[in-house]
Amino acid sequence: MRVARSRRSVSAAALAAALSLLLAGCSSGHPTSSGTPSGSPDSSTDSVATGAPPSGATPLEPLPVQRPAGLDPYYAQKLSWRACDSGFECATFKVPLDYAHPGGRDVELSVVRKPAGDPAHRVGSLLLNPGGPGGSAVDYLERVAARYDAGVRSDYDLVGFDPRGVGRSAPITCLTGDRMDAYTTVDLTPDDQGEIDAVVTADKELAAGCRAEAGDLLGHVSTVEAARDMDVLRELVGDRKLNYVGKSYGTFLGATYAGLFPGKVGKVVLDGAMDPSLDAATGNLTQAGGFETAWTAFAKDCAKRDDCPVGRSVEEAGKKLTALFAQLDAKPLPTEQNRPLTEPQALTGVAEAMYAESLWPYLREALTTAQAGDGSGLLKLADSYYGRNADGSYDNLMYANSAVNCLDLPAPFADPAAVAAAVPAFEKAAPHFGRNMAWMALSCAYWPDRATGAPHTVRAAGSDPIVVVGTTRDPATPYAWAKSLAGQLEAGRLLTYEGDGHTAYQRQNACIDDAINDYLLGGQAPANGKVCKD
Repeated sequence: MRVARSRRSVSAAALAAALSLLLAGCSSGHPTSSGTPSGSPDSSTDSVATGAPPSGATPLEPLPVQRPAGLDPYYAQKLSWRACDSGFECATFKVPLDYAHPGGRDVELSVVRKPAGDPAHRVGSLLLNPGGPGGSAVDYLERVAARYDAGVRSDYDLVGFDPRGVGRSAPITCLTGDRMDAYTTVDLTPDDQGEIDAVVTADKELAAGCRAEAGDLLGHVSTVEAARDMDVLRELVGDRKLNYVGKSYGTFLGATYAGLFPGKVGKVVLDGAMDPSLDAATGNLTQAGGFETAWTAFAKDCAKRDDCPVGRSVEEAGKKLTALFAQLDAKPLPTEQNRPLTEPQALTGVAEAMYAESLWPYLREALTTAQAGDGSGLLKLADSYYGRNADGSYDNLMYANSAVNCLDLPAPFADPAAVAAAVPAFEKAAPHFGRNMAWMALSCAYWPDRATGAPHTVRAAGSDPIVVVGTTRDPATPYAWAKSLAGQLEAGRLLTYEGDGHTAYQRQNACIDDAINDYLLGGQAPANGKVCKD
């Protein structure tokens, strides 16, 4: 999504350190659902919040066990590992651009591993994906490998590969840095036809830029293709079954793998689960509600603190945030950079801070500073969300995000009129984020490649147990999605974290961490319905 210091300045390095712990779990125009998500495991009654998939979603069918002979050369590759960075090993492997026509153009994918600490007792590889779509698993693994449980690091090679179009694997790029700067400032709460036209123009420019830069690859970066690439890698690292931890969008990738290759599912953890049964419009609506739920949690926490800049109640906090956005809509704020803070960037900055409680202090400070006339703190948060570097360039996360999302599901809205008709429902679900998220979802309407995916359920019949983790006040992947996915999977085990933030594993909750580590090391999945509390 295109969403989302300082009074006593928090250093840029400190902010970067906090942000580096976050996952790339935001979805730009990707599914999100109908109605406001539940704030506790049993607080809602509608079909989405209770975990029941929509009746119209078709099941994802497994691929034939006997793979086409044309794929044999890809599965027969040998990985040539070389030392890279500090204590890691890197390699590349090739996959077909088009699985329907293997042997034509190939795509080279980048992979990194941290070898098992105890080679004599190594049980296999554990593939990791941080989300996005568009998050680099290579960069992620190099950041977080040391934080994994000592037993997991001892028994497994930790492995991350950048999916096609992402990071170091034929990365999709679309706009120059200055054009991306302009894209991030387009008003997604348009007040008149001129501002609506500006949204359309920006979305068309992004789509045209991606087509010009990526060419045919743009039509072959779907999640189904990435899951098939992951099966090639499973074979190349020598594992009979896939062991995997996916977070946020990584759960969609992992669930897709399980649906296509149920007999090859080993120990699989899907943390911050997405619901593949939802269409894009329904999904975006639910995600908007998720961010609103997270804002309410932030406001309640803030009200207890002496340095709270938004008042002593949730109602007062909401009014002050609305007033700030209105002020910025009329006149951007100056910042420490030669770039003023606009309303859409402020909203993005606030939304970025909803991903983890560790960012709430920075948001309090950024809001305090903004009220004093300096937008620097919110701009830093917004830049982090968009992957803007100090030199004005951008990471490729947002470009890959749009490319994958627009292939995986048909566009939620066909034109501005359809968005305008949906805005009231979005504003009801999320008074502070809904309107922005409705207009943000227009982008896929102008994408140059037609969607190849559709809403579907995933049963993965015959698979080993799959652990699905949901956080009750997760902003980006609402808890209802985890319930739905766990209910779809024949061997799904729902593990609930009653708390805040996006995803739960390795977020300093011993109950969650112990349950997952025990599963990875001993093979015993937690009991279905297990609940861990903050």
